[in-house]
Amino acid sequence: MKILITGTAGFIGFHLAKRLLERGDEVVGIDNINDYYDVNLKYARLAETGISREAEKWHTPVQSTKYPGYTFVRMNLEDRDALMALFEKEKFNNVCNLAAQAGVRYSLENPYAYINSNIVGFVNILEACRHNAIRHLVYASSSSVYGNNTKMPLSTSDNVDHPISLYAATKKSNELMAHTYSHLFGLPTTGLRFFTVYGPWGRPDMALFLFTKALLENRPIQVFNYGNMVRDFTYIDDIVEGVTRVIDNPPVSGSFKAGVPEEPATKEPYPNSTDAPLAREIREASISHVPYKIYNIGNASPVPLTEYIAAIEAALGKTAEKEFLPMQPGDVPRTEADVTDLVRDLGYKPSTSVKTGIEKFTAWYKTYFGIEKVENSKLTNSNYE
Repeated sequence: MKILITGTAGFIGFHLAKRLLERGDEVVGIDNINDYYDVNLKYARLAETGISREAEKWHTPVQSTKYPGYTFVRMNLEDRDALMALFEKEKFNNVCNLAAQAGVRYSLENPYAYINSNIVGFVNILEACRHNAIRHLVYASSSSVYGNNTKMPLSTSDNVDHPISLYAATKKSNELMAHTYSHLFGLPTTGLRFFTVYGPWGRPDMALFLFTKALLENRPIQVFNYGNMVRDFTYIDDIVEGVTRVIDNPPVSGSFKAGVPEEPATKEPYPNSTDAPLAREIREASISHVPYKIYNIGNASPVPLTEYIAAIEAALGKTAEKEFLPMQPGDVPRTEADVTDLVRDLGYKPSTSVKTGIEKFTAWYKTYFGIEKVENSKLTNSNYE
C-alpha cells in the first residue's frame, strides 16, 4: 500500500514509518518540524530513516537513502493548497494522521497552536481524504478526552463530553469531525486514543525523558500530585503494532456503539427485564451506521507513578531525589484503558512490561547521548544545542 503518515519527525510517526517500510509499504511522510521541543531530536529520527538534513527545506521531497519506498516533505497541515496538491500527486491508499500540537500543559499557554494544527489542520486532512478516494483515515486521538472520568477502566463507550484541557478538547473535536465525514461522505475513519506512550526516541517533555535526564544530572525529579498518580504506560512497539493492525482493517457501517454496554448486536442487554425494549432502543440509537470506529490503545495494566520511578532508578542504578508537588492544571490522577474492542476486533492487546520498556529506553538514551557509564559520567547537552 501507499500510505501518508503525518508527523514522521515525531515520536510515534517515526516508529510507525519504520514499521510500515520494513514490511514493504510505500510511505510518504510529512512534518512541519516545529520547535515545541528540540528539533535536533526530530532531525535525528529522520536521519535514522535515511532522510537527510535537506528536510529543512519546505515543500521539497527528500528521498530516503535507507528505504527506497520512503519520501519526506516538510509541510504544515494548515497549508491547504500544498496538502491537496500532495494528495492529488501521490494517490495514497491510506492516511495515518499523527501530526498535532502535543502537550496538555502547553495548551494552557498557547491555545492558538492547537486550533491551527489540531483543528484547521485536521479538517484539511479530512477534505483531502474526501476528494481523493482514501480507503481508510486513521488518526491520533488521546486518552485525555476522558477528562476526570472516575469509572475505571476507561471505555470507548464512556461519555467524553467534559475535557479538562484545550488539547483534549481538540482531540474530541477530531473524533466528532471524523464521524461527520464518515456520515456525509462514507469516508472510513478510525480514531485511536493512546495511553501514555513511552520508549526509545520519545519526547523530551514526557516524564520518562525528564526523570532520566534529571537522575543522570544528579538533580531532583518533580513528582506531581505528591506521587498519587497512576498511568496506563504503553510501550511504543505495542502502539505501533496496534496502529498497523487498525490501518489494515477499515471500519464498516454499524461498528461503533457509544454509551451502552459492549454487547453483540443480536443480543438483548437485559433479556429478562421490563427495561429490555428501552435498552434496545438506546442501543440502536447509539449505533453509528457509518464506517467509523474508536479504539483505546493502552497496556490495560495501570502502574503507580512511584513504581514507574522505581523502575527508572533500577535501570539507571541511581536513586532519585524527589520534589513532591501538587497536581498540575489539566492533568488527571489515573488512567486505565479498556481494550476489549481492540482484542475482539483485531486480536491484539499491548503487553510490554514497564520494566522491559524502561530498560530499552534507558539503553537508547545512553547511546543517543554518548553516555557509556552511568556512574561517574556527566550528561552533556550537545544534542540539544
